[in-house]
This record gives sequence, C-alpha cells and structure tokens, in this order.
Amino acid sequence: MDDFAHLRGDAGLAELVGHELPSPEAARKFLNAFHEEEKIEEAQQRRLPDTIAYIPEENRALKGLGRVNQSLIQRLGERCVDQKVFTVDQDATIIESRKREALYTYEGSRGYQPMLAVWAEMDVVLADEFRDGNVPAQMAPLTVAQAAFAAAPKTVTSYYYRGDSACHENKLLRWLLNEKREGGPAGFIGFAVSARMSHALHAAILEVPEAEWQAYGKPEPDVDRECAEVVFVSNEELEPKGAKPLRYVAIRLRKRQGGLFADGSSVLHFAVLSNIWDWKPVKLIEWHREKAGTIERAHDVLKNELATGVLPSKYFGANAAWLRLAVISYNVLTALKRLALPADLLTARPKRLRFLIFYTAGRLVYHARQMRLRLAKEKGIVLWLETLRFLPLPT
Repeated sequence: MDDFAHLRGDAGLAELVGHELPSPEAARKFLNAFHEEEKIEEAQQRRLPDTIAYIPEENRALKGLGRVNQSLIQRLGERCVDQKVFTVDQDATIIESRKREALYTYEGSRGYQPMLAVWAEMDVVLADEFRDGNVPAQMAPLTVAQAAFAAAPKTVTSYYYRGDSACHENKLLRWLLNEKREGGPAGFIGFAVSARMSHALHAAILEVPEAEWQAYGKPEPDVDRECAEVVFVSNEELEPKGAKPLRYVAIRLRKRQGGLFADGSSVLHFAVLSNIWDWKPVKLIEWHREKAGTIERAHDVLKNELATGVLPSKYFGANAAWLRLAVISYNVLTALKRLALPADLLTARPKRLRFLIFYTAGRLVYHARQMRLRLAKEKGIVLWLETLRFLPLPT
C-alpha cells in the first residue's frame, strides 16, 4: 500500500479518476474496515471438537464488495448475450506468506489457501473465498459453488460444473444433483469432478476388461493414457430416489518398457465422477481436464500480475478484501477485452495490456486551462481510438 505515495504524485492520474488518490494510511484504514475480529471468534467457537480449521463469515463490507463483482459479471453477460453456456470451474490455490498470522498448508509452507470459481467460457472470476492455509480444499466447497451460480446472468441457458477431488464432497454433489436446489438455478447442471480413489473403486477399475480400455489425449513418448467405463456404485447416497446412478470413468496411465512413476509403480489409476451420460468417455475426460487452462490461469494472473501473491495486512478480513479487489480488477480487464479490444487480445494477460495500451508513451500539454495528452501515431493510439468507440464515455 506504500505505492499509493508514488501514485499520489501523478497529477494526470488524479485528473483521470476525478479526485486525488488516497494516502497509504487512508488505503490501510479502508482495507481494515473489512476485518471484524468477532467473525474470527465466532468461527472458532463453531468448530467441532476434533477440528482445527475454520472459515470465518464475511462481514457486511466484504459481502457488499462481493455484490459489486456479481453485478459486474451480470452486466457483462447482458453485453454478451450470445454466450449461453455457463461452466463453473472451482479450485483452491496456495498463497505463501511469512506473516506470523499465516498458518501451515498441506505442502508444509505457511500461507493462505483461498478458493475461486471461474466462468470458463468468459474468463471471469465468479466467486472467491479467502481461507487460512490450514483449511483443506475439501472443506465446505458448496459455499463458493452457490455464490458462483448466483452470479450467472439471466441470458445463459445451459449450466455445467467441473472440479478436482476436493469437490468430491457430499453436500456439494447433492446440491448439484438436486434440480430444485436452493440458492442456484433450477434444472440440470452437468458436472464432472475427480473422484476420490477408494479401495472399492480401485478394485472395480482393476476388473475392467482389457478390451474396453481406449487411448485418449496426445501421445507421449513413455506413457500410455487410456480410459474406460467402470461399473461401480458407491455406498454414499448422493442421488435422489429414482434418479439415474452416477457415472464413473477410469483413467489408466502406464509406463512403457518397464519404467516407473515417482511413487515406484508402473501403472496409475484415476477416475472422474459425472452425471453426464451422453458423452463418450474420451470427450468427458478431455472436457473435465480443460479446467486446468481456466482456473489455474486465473490463479496465476491474480498472484503474479495483480498482487494477490503479496498480501498487505496481518488482518484476515483486510487480506480477503485485497483478494476480492484483485478479482474485480481481473474481471474489469476481461470485460475490456471482451467488449472493446480486438479479438487477438482476448487472451492477453495484464502485463501485455500494460505495455501495449496502458503504457503508451505521450506528452502532457497545458493549453487554454486544459491538460491534454499527445500520443505518437503508432499501434497504441490506434487501439485507444478503436477501444473508445465501443466504451460509453460520460458527456
């Protein structure tokens, strides 16, 4: 937040935003308003006797910031009415931190482990939940999923959901399967999540006939990738009565010529759990794996280009607001690319946009009591003019 001291010295930036930028101390006080120690104490008291981790409830200010992001996404959806498919990709990430308040993660480092949900087709972050580092990703994923689907614009007609094994959680799966669900859209939500490997599921995979395995994915020099349907019924009662049973698709990785994986085995087995039956196994797996290119990209950009990798405060709520403000920034940049910039910049990261557009060189000129910016005739000014044609400006 000390960077605000440098930003305050930029008169052009102040005129652009319409007011002087806040001081570092004012910015710090603003962030601290999102923290309430009482919320931390309430969460600690709600813990079960044998649990350590907890997720504090958001205070009124943080919830309000969430509504800002939700409104932004819905307005963007109204401007992109042709996008009818709404796929939610959900995952957690680790933000390492040396703060004394940071707790140890499952990797052994100290930090925080927020969870995000992304609209895959539009590349916007639908929901975020800031969490301590010791909170397992499998703990209460339903809250983030509900917030993600609540942000869906009314223009979409088809709903899908993808997640890793942390999303193989009973409350979440029951909510997705219930077509009269509370806090979400009615009707079918097609989902695929990585299944947690149990002894019973592994035994069922080993019984799959060899002839039913089929190759999928790009060929690799030393690994064979195969998939097959698995006849397996879990003892967890997830499906509503009379509903079609869930589908399990197994994945088998085999080392060629007697090679071994890092754990010493020559064969690895995984599985995907889904309620989508009309897709072939290869299509289902490849669709499920596409989430790595959406949610992980969002994590990378937020941590390495939009400052969430460096948390500013010792207060939990202040850091949660810092993350949410970065999420809003991410979505504003996505809206800019979707609505105003050329199609070849649709996948541009913030760093590229900075050097291509925001850092365009120019000269400030004072004339007739006005401050003007003169730009050279180059690609930057062409993009500026093209963008301004699509963006509504105040009169």
